[in-house]
This record gives sequence, structure tokens and C-alpha cells, in this order.
Amino acid sequence: MKVIGLVIGKFMNPEKNIQELGLTLPQPPAAAGAYVPAVRTGNLLYLAGTLPMRDGKIVYGGKVGQEINLVQAAEAAQLCTLNALANAKAALGSLDAVVRVVMVNGFVNGIDGFSDSPKVLNGASEFLLKVFGDAGKHARAAVSVNGLPLGAAVEVQIVLEVR
Repeated sequence: MKVIGLVIGKFMNPEKNIQELGLTLPQPPAAAGAYVPAVRTGNLLYLAGTLPMRDGKIVYGGKVGQEINLVQAAEAAQLCTLNALANAKAALGSLDAVVRVVMVNGFVNGIDGFSDSPKVLNGASEFLLKVFGDAGKHARAAVSVNGLPLGAAVEVQIVLEVR
């Protein structure tokens, strides 16, 4: 897996970086309730929480630490992030409009007492660094919860600075 670096203070084409990681941006997931997937205010784009879905179905469901192990949960966080970036592209026209990743909030459907949420969310954080280089560095919260929509193992919410 090749990590793309920065060129003269800017990151290279993030969509190309995703392809070089062997991934494809999916169709943007539709909102599952009375909300929109993305809201822009000024130079910030707030992305609604996204789930680990592929083709409209949850790929990673259940409790982390029970049905889902730590490695699978990190993969789920990456998939959530890929889906969030699909919503960003739909809102912006191109991921080239992203200046930096500002904040990532992650929710992990963990067993009682689950304390490895930060390790799970590293799946999202490391992916963002590979896609955006230094502009992918962000603040973050990683919270274990007792349930998520559709029984998902992980949910990721992202705030981006955009041009």
C-alpha cells in the first residue's frame, strides 16, 4: 500500500489517493432519517454520521468485543469514513475542495466496559492521513455506546474545512 505524500504544502489529489489504496468512492449513502448528509456553513462542511454500509446494507454489525473484533471494527471505521467522503464529494463536486480535516467523532457499539474505542477510530484517522496527507490530521473523539442505528458496529461523523 503506497502512502501519498505532500507536494509543496498541498496534498495531492485525494480521489486518486483513494484509488491507489485499492478503494473506490461509493455512491453517497442516502440519509436514513429526517436530516441531510452534509451541511455547509462558511468554510466548514459538516458530514452526518455514516455507517459501515456497502450497497445499502450494514457490513459490520453487532457489538465490538463480541460479534466484531478490534481489527474488523477498525475496518468498519474506515468504511464509514469512505462513505462520509462520498457524501463530501457529492456536496462539493470534488474532494480537491477539502482544505483539511478538522474533527472526527466516532461512536463504537461496544460491549459493557469497552475501552478500546480509540483503537477502533484509528481505522478512520489513519485512512484520512493516507487520503489527505498532513491535511488529514484532526481532532477526535472516540466514544463507546450501547447501540447504534441499524445495529452498526461503528458510526463516524466528520467536519471538514473547505474552499
